[in-house]
Amino acid sequence: MLRRLHADQPSSFAFTPANQAWAEAQMTKFPEGRQASAVIPLLWRAQEQEGWLTRPAIEAVADLLGMAYIRVLEVATFYFMFQLQPVGQVAHFQICGTTTCMICGAEDLVSVCKEKIASKPHVISEDGKFSWEEVECLGACANAPMVQIGKDYYEDLTAEKFADLIDQLAAGQLPTPGSQSGRYAAEPATGLTSLKDREPGKAAFNASVQLAVDLGDTVKRIDGSEVPLLTPWLGKAVKPKAAPKAKAKAAPKPKTAKAKAAKAKETK
Repeated sequence: MLRRLHADQPSSFAFTPANQAWAEAQMTKFPEGRQASAVIPLLWRAQEQEGWLTRPAIEAVADLLGMAYIRVLEVATFYFMFQLQPVGQVAHFQICGTTTCMICGAEDLVSVCKEKIASKPHVISEDGKFSWEEVECLGACANAPMVQIGKDYYEDLTAEKFADLIDQLAAGQLPTPGSQSGRYAAEPATGLTSLKDREPGKAAFNASVQLAVDLGDTVKRIDGSEVPLLTPWLGKAVKPKAAPKAKAKAAPKPKTAKAKAAKAKETK
């Protein structure tokens, strides 16, 4: 599929102060001179802030990382996780349509999208809240069929549950991501046959869902203030590194009479 930048673009882009600090903190994860490795998380943050990835956002990320615009554009156009045109203000649904999900009812989910959002993918609903598209495998085959919204997976869906999910979002609610059938992560749909005793202190949801619930970071645009600017690899907030100061050259030491005599002897 040919992916191009949208014809209508905003005039500029700037990270919010909190997101700018977050972006600079991400860059500290990589050795000096390797900041370009942060390109995907920074593009993703820009998309979370604006809803879709604009040309000014792509260029702003390139400037921040010291990359040529074309290099960042190559990344943005390669990965389908990046939306290159406006999407619904509340949610953009990515329906997995690959084999397992297709067998388990993905086509029914697409029918719900056509009925409740728009008849074609990438078309925003009349109320401006939603848009949708069908994508290739999202790797949650054990919990098929499923839908991705931003970072979150909504799994074990039926047409009825998906329609209800859309209605909840339209009403301003934030449905809990993960399995919508009540099972824990990818445990057997028919129930456990062994290890039935929940270990003490086990979280209510699997790790990614529990973190999203704890942070309140699910289906919404973010400006950085909602999510603590923590670096998990260090366990504390990180301040952006200041540019290294150039070392002043030491002034030459005045030559002593002995040094002058030795120099004169060398030139004879």
